[in-house]
Amino acid sequence: MRISRANMLSLGLVIVSFALAFVLYDRLPESIPTHWNAEGVVDGHVPKPWGPFVVPLVMAAVYGILVAVPRISPRDFSVARFLGVFEGIQTVLVAFLFLLNALVLLVGMGVPVPMARVVPMFTGLLLVVLGNYMGKFTKNFFCGIRTPWTLASDEVWLRTHRLGGRLFVLAGVVVFVSGLLGGGSAPLLTAVTLAAVTPVVYSYVLYRRLEGGKRGPKDGAGSHRVV
Repeated sequence: MRISRANMLSLGLVIVSFALAFVLYDRLPESIPTHWNAEGVVDGHVPKPWGPFVVPLVMAAVYGILVAVPRISPRDFSVARFLGVFEGIQTVLVAFLFLLNALVLLVGMGVPVPMARVVPMFTGLLLVVLGNYMGKFTKNFFCGIRTPWTLASDEVWLRTHRLGGRLFVLAGVVVFVSGLLGGGSAPLLTAVTLAAVTPVVYSYVLYRRLEGGKRGPKDGAGSHRVV
């Protein structure tokens, strides 16, 4: 079976992430920082031997799941219909985790990384990329804005994802700028929440409007009353 370039790149990033953890293992402390609060202060650690490999293991799991999705998706909702886009998303997500792994290792070695700024900036870029891909999704059960109304109507799916793509790009820009300026977690949470919730509400309203148009006037609405 031929392996696509996107899959090869994703797999390569996973392998390199494990290799970095092995190479730097002896230079890392006994307890590896793995979580930071909104102010960028470490509030979670994982001890060796698992600490250096937490993010690589997550990368491997994400990669494995995303490789399996096109093979298990139902025929009428197949991810294979936009496989190139899906594999692009896969590579972007794995690359995002690869960057996070690099940051964790740097902090573990004592490098003063401003996580409260850098992570939101990376997250903002991720949202921008995902937003640009979103309008290319076809109807499926695994990615996109999957509501009862988008899954019930091709038109609702298409228009909701066009709106969602724009909102994700806008949210990404807000999150990136907030991270760059040290704006804290509030702009990130607000932007992501609005970008996630608005398309869901829009899909319902649009579906009801389109279905109402199909039904037309109620029975007897245009009839004359006979006395």
